[in-house]
Amino acid sequence: MKEEKRVKAITSQNDDFAQWYTDVVKEAKLCDYSSVKGCLNYLPNGYALWENIQKDLDKRFKDTGVENVYLPVLIPESLMEKEGDHIEGFAPEVAWVTHGGIERLEERFCIRPTSETLFCDHWQKTVKSYRDLPKVWNQWNSVLRWEKTTRPFLRSREFLWQEGHTLHATAEEARERTHMMLDVYYDFVTEDLAIPLIKGRKTESEKFAGAEETYTIESMMKDGKALQSGTSHYFGHGFADAFDIKYLDKNNKLHCAYETSWGLSTRIIGALIMVHGDDSGLVLPPRIAPTQAMIIPIAQHKDGVLEKADEIYKTLKEAGIRVKVDDSDKTPGYKFAEQEVLGIPVRIELGPKDIEAGEVIIVRRDNHEKINIKFEELTKKLPEIFEAIQKDMYNRAQEFLNSHLDSATTMDEMTEKFKTNRGFIKAMWCGDETCEGEIKYETGGAGSRCIPFNSENLSDKCIYCGKPAKHMVIWGKSY
Repeated sequence: MKEEKRVKAITSQNDDFAQWYTDVVKEAKLCDYSSVKGCLNYLPNGYALWENIQKDLDKRFKDTGVENVYLPVLIPESLMEKEGDHIEGFAPEVAWVTHGGIERLEERFCIRPTSETLFCDHWQKTVKSYRDLPKVWNQWNSVLRWEKTTRPFLRSREFLWQEGHTLHATAEEARERTHMMLDVYYDFVTEDLAIPLIKGRKTESEKFAGAEETYTIESMMKDGKALQSGTSHYFGHGFADAFDIKYLDKNNKLHCAYETSWGLSTRIIGALIMVHGDDSGLVLPPRIAPTQAMIIPIAQHKDGVLEKADEIYKTLKEAGIRVKVDDSDKTPGYKFAEQEVLGIPVRIELGPKDIEAGEVIIVRRDNHEKINIKFEELTKKLPEIFEAIQKDMYNRAQEFLNSHLDSATTMDEMTEKFKTNRGFIKAMWCGDETCEGEIKYETGGAGSRCIPFNSENLSDKCIYCGKPAKHMVIWGKSY
């Protein structure tokens, strides 16, 4: 007999996936909307996730030689206008500051939608010699983009992210850094967030404003939609030329410099929710979970129960496990449901009978498996269980991705598959942006996600126009 769902406040994924997502964000107390329309209040549970993401990524960045900096939130209009494609791409989303106090400013300032122009302005003044290169910088900050429609984590006007910006002496060095940072994102998301990815290059129409090449990691949500989960951009010397950034080489000859940029934002929390969550709430991978284990005392009013719970808590904490004790006066059933909503990887049940037997009951959040473990084996067995959960969560998500990744060689086949199935479709494309737009229109919104690095030759013809194909593309609807 199927167990009744504990959390009735959360809509079933199968009934309404969008409402399910909103319910989980609310019930898990991750964030809520502020009085500033389109902007979020990041609550402790949600911000703790971002802190863990930041901590892990920051270490990975620094292992590759990245240094952290912080540049202003305001950008003069004259700087934004120096690189034409860049300002054109961001103009509809820019918020402008026109007054300082009660006085109108002589020049407008935009609240940063991204910071390429500020970095270039600084480097134009400070980079003079090959000895000043490379610059491999990153900043953790917020940006503002005046989005028309917003959803928690997925799209908000102000959001948190990191933006890396680098400057190099050669195109080869810049391209190497572009791909290196994409790999850092790929490793982080697959290893720590247990989210499988498709890695590839964006088409010309989908690349970042001002970039020569944009590379992406794409994940699939449980409703079959794509979420762009991180991007890395090769700028060439377009920004450097616009800002007149040049350096002298060892032979005292003047050269242009080459740039990259790369970013990952709080959208990845949305991916965590939609890749792993279920009808009871969040399901968090142990490596990124703010709380890895919740100790729940049973019949805690009886002698010795809370004392033993506290003893186990101290032992696990000393072993480096992120653990808490729920010693509130709520019922055990309520505590179980709350732990499930929050996605805590395991709960540790401890009652008088367990103490008598010298063991606890471990319940995995991802599959509800129950495991009896002796007190003295906890510090050894619990990390093993965490790794098993991490691996199993990734494998389940990978199986879902594989089972929802199809292919098509004709438009009739492609449109029919998008009508009846959710997910991605692989199809050949000639490289013409007109065909790209028509494919999106005829499929009801399935755009190009990326040209994957591991491509197949499904046919010699473009799926839309029949002309010679240049690329295999992953097509799908997205957030």
